[in-house]
Amino acid sequence: MAVHWVDTTLDKSVFPHAIKIVDFFMNLFRTKTIEQSIADAEEPGRTLKRTLSTWDLMIMGVAVAVGAGIFSVGAKAAANFAGPAVTVSFAIAAVTCALAIMCYAEFATAIPVAGSAYVFTYATMGELLAWIIGWNLILELFTAAAVIAKYWGIYLSKVFALTGLDLPPAISLGGIDLYWGAFLIVAIFTVLLVLGTKLSARVGNVFTLIKIAVVLFVIVVGFTYVKFENYSPFVPASEPTAAAGATDVLKQSFFGFLTGAAPAQYGTLGIFAGAALVFFAFIGFDVVATSAEEVKNPQKTLPRGIFGGLAVVTLLYILVSLALTGMVSYTELAEVKNPTLTTAFEAVGDTGAAKVIAFGSLVGLTTVIMVLLMGLSRVVLAMSRDGLLPRSLSRTSAKRSTPARLQVICGAAVAVVAGLTNVDLLEEMINIGTLSAFVMVSLGILVLRKKRPDLKPAFRVPFGKVLPVVSALLCLYLMTNLAVETWIFFAIWLVLGIAIYFSYGQRHSRLNERFSEARSAVNKTTDDDDALTRV
Repeated sequence: MAVHWVDTTLDKSVFPHAIKIVDFFMNLFRTKTIEQSIADAEEPGRTLKRTLSTWDLMIMGVAVAVGAGIFSVGAKAAANFAGPAVTVSFAIAAVTCALAIMCYAEFATAIPVAGSAYVFTYATMGELLAWIIGWNLILELFTAAAVIAKYWGIYLSKVFALTGLDLPPAISLGGIDLYWGAFLIVAIFTVLLVLGTKLSARVGNVFTLIKIAVVLFVIVVGFTYVKFENYSPFVPASEPTAAAGATDVLKQSFFGFLTGAAPAQYGTLGIFAGAALVFFAFIGFDVVATSAEEVKNPQKTLPRGIFGGLAVVTLLYILVSLALTGMVSYTELAEVKNPTLTTAFEAVGDTGAAKVIAFGSLVGLTTVIMVLLMGLSRVVLAMSRDGLLPRSLSRTSAKRSTPARLQVICGAAVAVVAGLTNVDLLEEMINIGTLSAFVMVSLGILVLRKKRPDLKPAFRVPFGKVLPVVSALLCLYLMTNLAVETWIFFAIWLVLGIAIYFSYGQRHSRLNERFSEARSAVNKTTDDDDALTRV
């Protein structure tokens, strides 16, 4: 039987376009090795200093999670979705976060560099998905920082009002409302972060301890007003929402829209809708993972710091929600347009506690802004190191090893959006950006274990493949419980991100450049061999 050799050069001449198309799609899913990620993090002029301890990480998690949300988001979820069962909503959100954070901890101990879910996805699922996750992280951190900076200015005015000073949160400039407080707080923490991560952490530690004391005060005082009849019914019966029409459809959960269910609140689905809302209170822990490159002994420090912070936050949230729903009936909270913990204390006649809550909200928001600004700059830093964003953004200062230029750019952008736009309309975008990253990290663990069985990270998610899959499914389900309009905004954001990737990121990707150089070298070698054969 004759053997017929096929000349591969013929394929290139006959099917050049097909080869280019195959190469194009292969490039989209090329992964970056863990060793290369670590090497890039050590590139001179683009390195970060390892200064953070377990305590710093734990406080950072509490700092970003325990903000004004603890005084407001639980009240909203109880009033509009879950009733007294909002405690269960917090528990579901906490379990979902814990499962995802386990995956983060395994990844972070295996790849201890800045960038969090973006870097993890790049190492497992390829460049395109890594870009999408990085783009979603930018959405999460930027929107969260802008929303909270705006609220900080509003709370500052409330605190001044309690002392008898009338200081409006916004001033009018040519018909445009300028929220001056947002500019002030973002500027302060941008300067602190430029001066050094350790200094910022110390300042954050002080504020965090103060707000924990305020939260404990609220819990203790709140339980003195608890009436057990307010816990009944613990899970209110499902009922249709009061409004109707297209606007109401956009406000209903995406899950309800897909299943054709009429817009409703309370009941079992209300508990999960409440969990999707209060998940906002847990977004800080993926931000902690972005600091992996600035942690001393990350293999031990990261898991301890992340899980310690999560345990403290979960306990505080559940105690606050129990005090809240025990003080007043959820139906009374539902009568208020924007219910908060202050609403409950005013209902029982304790105006003194309301003043403490206003102060606690201000202090709580302060540290949240700091950690979000740091997380935002670290994600952009990682993406710019890889060339998906301009490489000049990844430069760090020689003296303090902080991305000073990038931090200033991020701070300025957040301040402008927070101070001049109605950014609070996009609050749920924070949740969907976080949850999408959680899904990819949870699935990425399975890919990492298959691709790199030789790795021995200091922390591994227990029960093999089960918990990562459960984590991904829970996060995906919580995503479907967000409003239809949130998914529409999210789709627009993704389309914009993909357009930027194909117009800039893919062409400037360092990984793409390395593969192009390698292919050129292989082609040159092949051409030389062909020439020798012909000779």
